[in-house]
Order: sequence, then structure tokens, then C-alpha cells
Amino acid sequence: MTGLVIRSLVEDEASTVFTSLPDPGLVGRPLLGRPYATRAEGGEYRPEWTWVALRDGTVVARAALWGGPHDDEPVVLDWFDFAPGERKAGVELLRTMPHREFELVLPTGWRDDPAVLTAAEDRIDAAREASYRPLVERFRYVWTPACGLPERPGRLVFRPEPDDEVILDILRRIQHNSLDAHERALVDSDGVDAAARDELAFFHWMPSPRDWWRVAGTPQGDTVGLQIPGRNPNGPVVGFIGVVPDQRGNGYAYDLLAECTHHLVTEGAQEIAAATDLGNTPMAAHFARAGYPVVQHRFCMS
Repeated sequence: MTGLVIRSLVEDEASTVFTSLPDPGLVGRPLLGRPYATRAEGGEYRPEWTWVALRDGTVVARAALWGGPHDDEPVVLDWFDFAPGERKAGVELLRTMPHREFELVLPTGWRDDPAVLTAAEDRIDAAREASYRPLVERFRYVWTPACGLPERPGRLVFRPEPDDEVILDILRRIQHNSLDAHERALVDSDGVDAAARDELAFFHWMPSPRDWWRVAGTPQGDTVGLQIPGRNPNGPVVGFIGVVPDQRGNGYAYDLLAECTHHLVTEGAQEIAAATDLGNTPMAAHFARAGYPVVQHRFCMS
């Protein structure tokens, strides 16, 4: 890579330098309608977590790591692209900068459009060459009032639970035979307890109130699962829906999702984001029933 300079950016140059690489907007962060801007400019990115590869002073590849306002380390790589003919520069950029899970935002039906497919595969193949591995593809949903409020079946009782140890115990049960690829990968690598604690840490990471969390149970007092309405730094989200193994097969995940949606709307939500794995067909069916449209896909690499 003769003549290639790879470095992170600083505040007074970040936006100008990073956005100097043209982007047709077929895949990636442009699909979310949130252009690159630093936190000092009211955006989502930090210059020190933003990297470029330059050849003769021109940006030929770029990547941005994202993290929440209070994070000490980045959470995810969610912006990566490179100029035509500069795939090797993109690979070298990814090898040089810190590694985090890579999430590539894609339009629905992305495999059916040749231009979109090429743009996606260029990034995925470069990331693979830089030691990233495909993990899962996910549906991304956005509910709005135009979708209509899902009907509450009224089969379950929802109660707050202030004790994190009780929440952890339910999370450990939910991990058993989970259809979520992230959860399965963490269970396989670090065990059930670590996976449960990681999920709990995510609940606490969200800036939404702790007292929104709800344990779901039958009127007879049997625990069914958890539903966690939340907010991330960009707005309201379905933070978590999980049913314990002995209550699966009853369609209760829909009940939890409907309750979560009603809770967030009561709190003023005009948009609610959510996601589930393409392979989690039961949960995808519940989102469809609850009126959540698929707006994009996310291709996740570990």
C-alpha cells in the first residue's frame, strides 16, 4: 500500500475530510438519513473514532465507529466504504483501526438490485478479508402511529421488578435455545451467565428509565418473560422481548410486543425502532402482526 496514510481525525477537519469521499447512498448509514457529523456539531460521531485512508492527500477509504454519548469505547462499526478500485485500501484501513462488530445497513430486497448487491458485497468481502466474519442478517422495523396500535390480548399480567438479580435469573432462562444469533454466539463463547449479564448491561446502557422494565406473567403467577421498552440515543426502541422456555409456543412474544408498544406510545413515542434476526421467524411474524413494517436490513459481521 505504497503512499497510503491511515489515521484517525481531529475535530476541526473531521466532517470536511470524512465527507470528501462521494457516496451514491445505495447502502450503509446514508439510508438512515443521518449524515456524518461530530458530536460537537450535533451529530453522532467522535473524530478520534473516525478513520480514513488517504492517498496523496485524497480520501480513498473511510470508516466510523459509533458509541453512545457516555461510552468510553466505541460500540459498533457502522460506516465503511471506499473509492472504486481501492478495496485493498479499505481492507488495510479495517486491519489498522480498532475492531468492533460491523453493521451494514441495507435496503429491503437488497439482493434483487444489481447495483445495491455489488455495493453491499464490496463492503462485506473487504470486511471478510480484514478478518470479519458474517454473523447474522436482521430485519429493522420502524413503527409509527400510522401503523395502528396492536391489540392487547389481555392474557398476561405485567409488573415492574426493581431487583436486578430477579431480572438476571429470567434472562438466564431465556437464553436457553434462543433464536437470537448474538445471544447464541455469546453463550457459546462465554456461557449463559455472561450472556445474561451482557443483556442486562445493555438495558442499563439505554438512557430510558429503569422503572419501565416489566416482567410478564400469567394470572396464576407463572413467569412468562420480559419486555423492556427503551430509548437509545436516537429515540424509542423495543429494547428486549423474551419468553422463558416453558412458556414458548403460546404466542406470548406478541403479547409482550403489544404491551411494549403501548407503553412507549404512552410515553410519547411517535416512532419506535426494533429489530430481529431473519432466522427468528416466530418473532418476525409477531412484528408483522403488530403492524411493524420492515424498513431496512442489517448485515452484521463479528
